[in-house]
Amino acid sequence: MANSLRPVADPEQDTAPTGVTVLGRARATVDAVVGLSRSALDPAVLAGCAVEAAWMTAHVATWPLGLVGSRASRTGPAYRLEHLPPVQRGLLVSNIEAAGTPILLVHGIVSNRSIFTLLRRGLTRRGFSNVFAMNYSTILTDVRSAAAGLGAEVEQIVAETGFERIHIIGHSLGGLIARYYVTRLGGDARVHTLVTLGTPHTGTYAAYAVPTRLMEQMRPGSGLMRELARPVRGCRTRFISYWSDTDLAIVPQRAAALRHQDLSARNVRLHGAGHLTLPMLGEVVHGISTALAHLDADGSTVRSGVTPLVRDE
Repeated sequence: MANSLRPVADPEQDTAPTGVTVLGRARATVDAVVGLSRSALDPAVLAGCAVEAAWMTAHVATWPLGLVGSRASRTGPAYRLEHLPPVQRGLLVSNIEAAGTPILLVHGIVSNRSIFTLLRRGLTRRGFSNVFAMNYSTILTDVRSAAAGLGAEVEQIVAETGFERIHIIGHSLGGLIARYYVTRLGGDARVHTLVTLGTPHTGTYAAYAVPTRLMEQMRPGSGLMRELARPVRGCRTRFISYWSDTDLAIVPQRAAALRHQDLSARNVRLHGAGHLTLPMLGEVVHGISTALAHLDADGSTVRSGVTPLVRDE
């Protein structure tokens, strides 16, 4: 694994060709404005905006707490069941390996692990006993180097827990970093399932708002995006991508859906959810918990009634 964790800089610039991006930006902006104006009076959208504002306030208040404390919320394997709630007991009885498989949470830009407070709690309440959340620098300037750092974190978790493969849940930029690690640095050997929440898989025109190298990498058509679009034959990781049709951080919103001919991915569309709200939605916590509880070693579903992870056309 050591050699595979060396990021190789793309020989092409991270910025997209000027003519293409100007035209694309104009079209995407118009489409976004038209789409939002049409849905402005949708009750679900109005409710989603209110919830997003509330969660933004809450996240700002809890942000300092994400800088302190342990990186892990780990309870370890349970050998006694009588004291556990029914949900936790059910997962341990049905699949003790799924319950113990480590889950690593990776936050997005200008954030920290506090964004996952509710998700971590939801996962542990459902019986997952090894839930980790990492922080990385808020002044990150390069996705590739961050992916190498993620690889080192994964190796440490593997060494600590004894599990050879883990799951990763990445919000926004965190999902992009994890995808680069999995598809370009050989991380599929370590990652069973990667769940992304509001991740700009093909870039976002909102990244033009800030002229930094990191934002340049997240623009549609950038060198990083072209690198991620390259073939990834034989990738062993399964992907689940949650995206919202009213996510203002991703323009166009469908850019958060993962579509790659070599990757087995399931895309889940949400309606009315804001960007910060995605890791906090009950339906997202439930969907992730269900998927991670019912996957066998190669990513296939093992129970009838569970949505299979097939490529979304």
